[in-house]
Amino acid sequence: MTEANVLLVAGEASGDLHGARLLGALKRQVGPLRAFGLGKGELRREGLELVSEESFAVVGLWEVLKVYRRAKRVFNQLLDEVDRRKPQVAILVDFPEFNLRLARQLKLRGIPVIYYISPQVWAWRKRRVHEIAKRVDLMLVLFPFEADFYRPHGLEVRHVGHPLVDEVPALPQAWDQGLGKDEPFRLALLPGSRSSEVQSLLPGMLATAELLNKELKIEAFVVRAATVPRESLEEILRAGGSCVTIREGDRFEAIAGAHLALCASGTVTLETGLLGTPLLVLYRLAPWTYLLARLMVKLTHFSLVNLVLGEGVVPELVQKQAEPENVAAEASRLLRDPEATREMRRRLADLRPRLGRSGASERAARAVAEHMGWGKSA
Repeated sequence: MTEANVLLVAGEASGDLHGARLLGALKRQVGPLRAFGLGKGELRREGLELVSEESFAVVGLWEVLKVYRRAKRVFNQLLDEVDRRKPQVAILVDFPEFNLRLARQLKLRGIPVIYYISPQVWAWRKRRVHEIAKRVDLMLVLFPFEADFYRPHGLEVRHVGHPLVDEVPALPQAWDQGLGKDEPFRLALLPGSRSSEVQSLLPGMLATAELLNKELKIEAFVVRAATVPRESLEEILRAGGSCVTIREGDRFEAIAGAHLALCASGTVTLETGLLGTPLLVLYRLAPWTYLLARLMVKLTHFSLVNLVLGEGVVPELVQKQAEPENVAAEASRLLRDPEATREMRRRLADLRPRLGRSGASERAARAVAEHMGWGKSA
């Protein structure tokens, strides 16, 4: 087989990581290949030639509108490179508002589209599934219920499992190590990997830590995502007048070493749950975006932990519920009640088996190779 030519597009931190693992597995299975597209540090290290290093990952419809011009510029840059390089296949990773529009243009050019990590159309805007079926040749999904959702619509779909099973190790947990008489409760603040999330959530998290520290002995720290500059966090910490510190290094070790985590909604909730650390999930959107979402989303739960487990294992605090006073009250209740934390940890232990076997990236790469008829699949 001649060297494969692949377009790969991932616009967010989790997509960058999972896309890099997929690209590495694909190289192992089919041999050397050329890959270009959109990504960040992990994909760059895996050899992806970046068309642009522009970053515009945001949450919410209003937030999307604010970065529209930048996104449009990158969109056109990618299409220019597609027309010049003529890839054999496009692998689009998550990032639906951008990638589903890109998929339409790629199909018009006759380029097969493989989508990895499904858009959450099963949660809202379900009618989009009909357009997705026209634009996507193969959908690779992380959860079994996603495969059941897509198949009746005539879309070829493969359930490959979740790559976090391999990424997140089993580590000693803070609660298992006991709490000394004068030892503080350790509180991990996880405000997300997007700048818009951090700006929205971190000030409230800092205020929550201050409130908790008035009634309990608290050691609070922000676990910095690789995509968030340290300077941005330091600026918010200075404005908040907080004694909260920034934790660098092994993020999983930091989360596992916390007695409780305050998490932005997203992949970090699964990471925290897999580590067994009790958590509260916070979610804030622009008011009109939230009102629109309430009309369109038909799910009982919105956090990935609760969706995977199929029940409300972790508290979800949305909009006004995510105000510091409410979050501090819920956090205090959990920290003061060992039985409640034990019960949450017991139920979180079901996450790993629910997410499937290890080797998701290898299975995803095998599905790509088989779909394209490339070499001998591993």
